[in-house]
Amino acid sequence: MPQGVAAIISAARHLEPIFEPVIEQVGFKLVRLRIMGGAHKTLQVMAERPDGSMDVEGCSSLSHALLDFIEAEDPIEGDYEIEVSSPGIDRPLTRLSDFSRWKGHEAKIELSTPIATPQGERKRFRGMLEGLDGQDVLIATPDMKAQFPFRSIQEAKLVLTDKLIQEDLKARERARSVGESRSDKHTRSVGESRSDKYTRSVGESRSDQFNKQEKV
Repeated sequence: MPQGVAAIISAARHLEPIFEPVIEQVGFKLVRLRIMGGAHKTLQVMAERPDGSMDVEGCSSLSHALLDFIEAEDPIEGDYEIEVSSPGIDRPLTRLSDFSRWKGHEAKIELSTPIATPQGERKRFRGMLEGLDGQDVLIATPDMKAQFPFRSIQEAKLVLTDKLIQEDLKARERARSVGESRSDKHTRSVGESRSDKYTRSVGESRSDQFNKQEKV
């Protein structure tokens, strides 16, 4: 692989204070912000509505708001793409409240450094979330129960299970019922994919071009 092409994924927490107010202003909650890529970067914005739902229309609405903000403020230098997506069913767990909200569901957690357990030092856990004890996350694995500070978690996400799928289906049905009760000014076809991808190219002339590609 040529030098500079290797994919790099890194957290973009330093950008959260910049983008989060814009995201909340248009009625969404930031789930995760990441920068991906080597020579060609992508800013991945994962978001949802306050009720946890997200669809293509929501991704499109948020993408337009972010593009308007970027066009006006230009917060990141260089060429990059912006990708707005929903968290998906087996979503990442990025906020302290997530571990309480998804109590009773199975999750995979990786810590930044190993901790001592009866089975020796380990940093990866897979088990049932048991909520919070203050700022600590509780999880029950098949062979032990563990507790560790939220700040020590490097990455965490839900495991796709039948229980999680059923809960997601119920949530979609509730969202659909609410949507049908509203009077919409236009109708839009929504596919299985729930993310829109927008490409931003910044030329030397400083004129920005935006090419929209919807993933189907």
